[in-house]
Amino acid sequence: MTLAELGWDEKFDAAFAPYRAKGWVPARLIRETTINYSAFVAEDAEDVEEIDCVLSGKVWHDAVSDADLPAVGDWVAVELGGENEDHVIRAHLPRRSCFSRKMPGKTVEEQVIGANVDVVAVVTDSGADHNPRRMERYFALIGRSGAKAVVLVNKSDLFPAEHNEACAAELRALCPEADVHVTSALNGEGLEVLQSYLKDGITMCVVGSSGVGKSTMVNQLYGEEWQWTSEVNEVTGKGRHTTTSRELVPLPDGGMLIDNPGMREIQMWTDEKTLRDSFADVEAMAQECRFADCKHGNDKGCAIRAAVEAGTVDLQRLESFLRLDDEIEKLRHQIKKRQMTVERWAKRSHRVKARNLEDRIQLENDERGEWRG
Repeated sequence: MTLAELGWDEKFDAAFAPYRAKGWVPARLIRETTINYSAFVAEDAEDVEEIDCVLSGKVWHDAVSDADLPAVGDWVAVELGGENEDHVIRAHLPRRSCFSRKMPGKTVEEQVIGANVDVVAVVTDSGADHNPRRMERYFALIGRSGAKAVVLVNKSDLFPAEHNEACAAELRALCPEADVHVTSALNGEGLEVLQSYLKDGITMCVVGSSGVGKSTMVNQLYGEEWQWTSEVNEVTGKGRHTTTSRELVPLPDGGMLIDNPGMREIQMWTDEKTLRDSFADVEAMAQECRFADCKHGNDKGCAIRAAVEAGTVDLQRLESFLRLDDEIEKLRHQIKKRQMTVERWAKRSHRVKARNLEDRIQLENDERGEWRG
């Protein structure tokens, strides 16, 4: 395996130039645990090996949030350790793309699902997992990431062809830029479609609910039982998680997969522009409203409400747009509030640490990385 096959290109090479002079080597992170990372590292472009490495204190402190820390798919600069010494991540290279969501729960944090991803493949089905409103969220997040959106309507062997195609057509209408395919992982159908996106240097992130055949598809792409799979409850349509952690997996025929645990929550981590791009049809119609600040509720002269009543705009799609718009506004407010809290805490902490002149001088030296004996 070579660096180019891992996705290394001229932009990454240019960003790495200052670190090459220090004797550090480029590496791509393939696995993350609570204590360290695993990475593919190369002392030269043609000699790649897997190592375990730890994060340096500087990289950790320089990160504004957890999302700024290295994640699976990231390129980093590693200082190789000698015998009985740790390999250390000394720098984090800028990302080409970043597929992320709001971390589940009440916390206001971004969770990186995959870094430097070229294609995001969402696996769903036309049965219990079919949910256009959830797919709108996926499309918004993928749009913000900069990756190509691909949807696999899987388990086609369980439903009539007309039903599968109707579901696929509905998803195509939601996001014309996305490639939507009907597949059956059980019968091995449609895998050639995924393989058409995968080639040397291309990284694909596979996401979707638990039990939709995601791990089965990864197994077939990899060529062996890479992930253990389990049966799905026929009543609830749910299955046990068969993927327990994110991992970047090189494929025998070229390309790489980032397989993910099944996602129960798709909380928004995006901006207003991305949302409006994802709902371009609704946004275009909003320009026809009588008032610029129309809330698309009971406002007089609302073009969207008129379109809903005329049957040209789906009411559920409008409600989804309004709900996501409100969610993004609340997220923006929470982020700003959290930032103000962190800044107040930092100022208060600084005052406590530096109560006199000598302490202030020492604190400033520590922040600059200088040591005074």
